[in-house]
Amino acid sequence: MALLDEPNSELSLKRQAELLSLNRSGLYYQAVPPSSEEVALKHRIDQIYTECPFYGSRRIAAVLHQEGRSIDYRTVRRHMREMGIQGICPGPNLSKRNLQHRIYPYLLRGITIERPDHVWGIDITYVRLRHGWMYLVAILDWYSRFVVSYELDQTLDIGFVLQAVKRALGDRQPEILNSDQGSHFTSEKYLTLLRDAQVRISMDGKERALDNIFTERFWRSLKYENVYLHDYDSPRQARTGIEDYIELYNHRRPHQSLQYRTPASVYHKEVIVHPTTSVLLPPEPVKG
Repeated sequence: MALLDEPNSELSLKRQAELLSLNRSGLYYQAVPPSSEEVALKHRIDQIYTECPFYGSRRIAAVLHQEGRSIDYRTVRRHMREMGIQGICPGPNLSKRNLQHRIYPYLLRGITIERPDHVWGIDITYVRLRHGWMYLVAILDWYSRFVVSYELDQTLDIGFVLQAVKRALGDRQPEILNSDQGSHFTSEKYLTLLRDAQVRISMDGKERALDNIFTERFWRSLKYENVYLHDYDSPRQARTGIEDYIELYNHRRPHQSLQYRTPASVYHKEVIVHPTTSVLLPPEPVKG
């Protein structure tokens, strides 16, 4: 505990706890690491969800039953809630918003995104490790598919989300930033950052997780092309590997929807010739 000085303080832990009005028993608490069974189950749920993001807890439980795992859908639902994911279908909202906070309308229906920094999307995903997991938040420019900012953390505390947003807004500014209605994106700290930057706030409608489809596609690419292949053993390995992958994704990996240009070349408007036609082609317009 950061407020306490141990073990070389002149005051005993008991006395320090008394001065700070803390329960001394809590000072000796050691977090119990997740069991190998829980880790394996969450990893499998993540794989099923990444392949079929429209599956809710009941369908995922059915798949697990087919694989010989006897598990109730309520347990799957609890794990999904802890992982910060939800199926793209009617049912319980597993990324529950803070009910006292204002929900903003979805602003992208019917609009055509025709330039960088017109619309960004933000989302959080579960990243598996060999013996645990982390969480990744990323901000994508929808026109270019460029990852503007990202941050990894081992908890779902809001700090890593705010850090990613601050970093993104320090370089560029979108007209609209779209998210789901999860508690991170309805928190006053997050909303204040966007309002102060005069960014218009857009939120997916209920049961409309595909409104953030470009970020969902990035999650799928990241996991199949990097996370599942490397099976990271530690948070440090995951940070290094994911940093390398995002650099590849932004600057070296051509995208078919961008006429085989890279997200960075479109986002920063660099001049790159199409490899087959030798003619500069604009990306396909993105419709909300």
